[in-house]
Amino acid sequence: MDIDVLGALAVQENQVSITPTAPKPRQVLALLALHADRVVPVSALMEELWGTTPPRSARTTLQTYVLQLRELITAALHNDPAGRTAKDVLVTTPGGYLLCGGGGRSDLREFERLAGAGYRCMDAGDFPGAARQLNEALLLWSGTPFADVQAGAQLEMEIKRLDESRLCALDQRIEADLRLGRHREVLAELTVLVNRYRTHESLHAQFMLALHRSGRRGEALSVYQGLRSTLVRELGLEPSAALRRLQRSILMAGPEAMATVPDSVTERLAATS
Repeated sequence: MDIDVLGALAVQENQVSITPTAPKPRQVLALLALHADRVVPVSALMEELWGTTPPRSARTTLQTYVLQLRELITAALHNDPAGRTAKDVLVTTPGGYLLCGGGGRSDLREFERLAGAGYRCMDAGDFPGAARQLNEALLLWSGTPFADVQAGAQLEMEIKRLDESRLCALDQRIEADLRLGRHREVLAELTVLVNRYRTHESLHAQFMLALHRSGRRGEALSVYQGLRSTLVRELGLEPSAALRRLQRSILMAGPEAMATVPDSVTERLAATS
């Protein structure tokens, strides 16, 4: 089975789509695909579909959606060499349902594998390896997770978790690029990111460092002032001590000493954010 969730939902068995078009069965498949090879409790599926007030017919209706998914799986298993049935792929358990991935491809699992390898490279000081692995991980994303699924409470929570995982990988890939002296290369990307994540201190610190080392000291200091204004206005907070140290380092370094602001400043910031 091939499973894609880092964008539009796409699930294939034997290279045949088993993704339904109806919204509710699509939600059920999305949650099962996200947790492939693990039991998804009936209670979680019901909360996803109906929130905290399911109708009295909820369990029967859920069984109907599972039956619809099994019909799609049956069609995909036509002439299956292993002789599997739909109930072997979408398994009923005492507590819920399990979608059997069968060792197939999952974009989420591949992302987690590559990102984990990238983090280990960062810890080992292998910045070229980290940049490569994390970039490959990020290329697996084609948009918002489950972009074409009507998300309920369970999927909304998972989408936030996945978005945070992507942001962490992105933050570390940019950090690796900065360590490799690719300051000008990341400027355009960081311009977009700091406007999207207006209170994210680590991204702003990276933008400040990239601008400073690209000879744009005044703009780097303006980024700090813009972030400070946003934090005070929206959250009633001052920038962290680490970010204030970075601002002072840039201020004291002067335009003629672009390389004197240490990478360890952004490391400390990441550790405290």
